[in-house]
Amino acid sequence: MTEGQVFKGDIIFTPTPQGFVSFRGGYIVVLHGKVEGVYKELPPLFDGLPVHDFGRRLILPGFVDLHVHASQFYQSGVGLDQELIPWLHGRTFPLEGRFADPEFAREAYSRFVEELIRQGTLRACIYATVHKESTAILFELLRARGIGAFVGKVNMDCHCPPYLQETTAASLQETEELIMRYNGHPLVTPIITPRFAPTSSVELLEGLGRLAQKYNLPVQSHLSENKEEVEWVKELFPSLPTYADVYYHFGLLGRTLTLMAHAIHLSERELELIENSAVWLVHCPEANINLSSGIMPARELLDRGIRLGLGSDIGAGHNLALYRVMVRAIQLSKLRSIEDPRIKPLTTAEVFYMGTKGGGSFFGRVGSFEQGYSFDALVVEDEPLITAGFSLEERLQRFLYTGEAGQIAARFVEGNRIG
Repeated sequence: MTEGQVFKGDIIFTPTPQGFVSFRGGYIVVLHGKVEGVYKELPPLFDGLPVHDFGRRLILPGFVDLHVHASQFYQSGVGLDQELIPWLHGRTFPLEGRFADPEFAREAYSRFVEELIRQGTLRACIYATVHKESTAILFELLRARGIGAFVGKVNMDCHCPPYLQETTAASLQETEELIMRYNGHPLVTPIITPRFAPTSSVELLEGLGRLAQKYNLPVQSHLSENKEEVEWVKELFPSLPTYADVYYHFGLLGRTLTLMAHAIHLSERELELIENSAVWLVHCPEANINLSSGIMPARELLDRGIRLGLGSDIGAGHNLALYRVMVRAIQLSKLRSIEDPRIKPLTTAEVFYMGTKGGGSFFGRVGSFEQGYSFDALVVEDEPLITAGFSLEERLQRFLYTGEAGQIAARFVEGNRIG
């Protein structure tokens, strides 16, 4: 057998949101970067393959961040006494303006990519800025490091500062140039990225919708993060019944694979539109708290069968550690349950699924150790003297709640070690 390898350790993953599957001292057989199977004992058929023996370390799927702004990494933890719109104008837009300088962009994006990997995120859906050259730098850095990503050049042609405002024609032309240059890579590819409806003219939305369908590209944007934002969209697009309808009308919701971040304040009409489309909603719990936006009704969405993933949403979120985002999602669901006991809190298995297979499904067969899935994995060293009597589920839970990036001993994407 060529390009085969075996990984031995304490294996844990979530094929469904309902619970964990675990193998203490188990084996994962990987062929050509894909999982062939997980076994309690290694079948004789694979005896000749090299074995990476990680002892009693945990082996778990790599984390998937479905919503993160690479350009906001330097502002993490700053300006969070404000709500969304003042925060954008006071903090975010001025920082994004600096990405007109390619040297600054290379420095900032290099630090972002390394921290993303250090924290165990092996797949991500990333916003750059409106600047074509600095967006190209981000593509190159991610490809060189070997992780999986969708990267979007941000599009804005109205209701933003002059130093970030594009002409409609230039925004569409530069987006298409990046698509033609970077589409087709096995790991890092473009995604259509209108920042959000209020900073997009009708002409820009129409043009982006055409590009998404012409190149069969996914779309990412923001939806119903903040009540003031929702009212603003009503004023700007009075002929369309809801915020989600704006994206749908212009071919930017569900016509191709679509990510919509936040989705806190949705109407029943919007929920019906989303559940019948190829749409993933992204829960960004830390960002939603920091900007006083609200709490996504994640339990109701999950029970409804809507696809959910998790996002760090740097820099409204304040760290890139998706395991901490998982914990915050659980905690917010418990607060909602206190207010309304009919709402069942999210479980550890459910949020782990959201941060691995649930988000990974946007990339295809990613985020699990089922047969045919990409072997994207983290090897985690926990504290054996403390966890000796714990189950694998308890050890994983302890890492999510108390762990640090330094405990991640190895990182693999499609079977290739990247850290």
